Amino acid sequence: MKILVPSKRVPDPDQRIRIAASGHAIEKDDLPFVLNPFDAISIEEALRIRDENRAGEDEGEVVVVGIGGAAYEKELRTAMAMGADRALLVECETAPDPWNVARILQAVVEREQPALILMGKQAVDDDSNQVGQFLAALLDWPQATFASKIEFDAGRVRVTRETDMGIETVSMELPAVITADLRLNEPRYASLPAIMKAKRKPVDRIDCADLGIAIEPRVRILEMEPLVSKRTCVQVSSGTELLARLRDEVGVL
Repeated sequence: MKILVPSKRVPDPDQRIRIAASGHAIEKDDLPFVLNPFDAISIEEALRIRDENRAGEDEGEVVVVGIGGAAYEKELRTAMAMGADRALLVECETAPDPWNVARILQAVVEREQPALILMGKQAVDDDSNQVGQFLAALLDWPQATFASKIEFDAGRVRVTRETDMGIETVSMELPAVITADLRLNEPRYASLPAIMKAKRKPVDRIDCADLGIAIEPRVRILEMEPLVSKRTCVQVSSGTELLARLRDEVGVL
């Protein structure tokens, strides 16, 4: 089974983010970037599926794809150090919005012909949570979002997903699109030998234009501003006082 894992390069969430002077972007100088945590979970799950289902001549393949500039190569090599078989970089200097990311991935899917697309439910920088749904619609494939457990049975995939109403289980035929939630697994750390080996592996490159995709922006950033979280801690003597303060001062009751 070939599994395609789309990924995104995002600013390290543990670092302080500053707004650029233009007010339309973040300041990227000296800002470290990492593999999107939800995508790391997807890579881990794809590796487990590949290893658990290897039989005979069908050894399976995990292909990680990224969309961006040359700097993206570091995160793709991190994915290969984790165990991915191949990495594909779609070179695109313009940061595409979720709709255009889905269009690019649709072209990649037509090129790679995977049996399963496994991706993070969202990226931690923009929190859009849209690409998986857009992609499934473009491909006309069944989808399961917010997956916390994935099982295979008789050629079908059963996904346990977390919703606002509780736990839901869906069963789908392949090919399908699945987006990973936080509790799906704990991603492995790449060993030093694996990191060194990944540095020597080739990264396939393809220009976005060669896929026949012209970026058609659907989202325009008007302004960005930093937000400061302010907290005032007040100690109360009883539950009655707490309820009164919530009602009168916060207005939540």
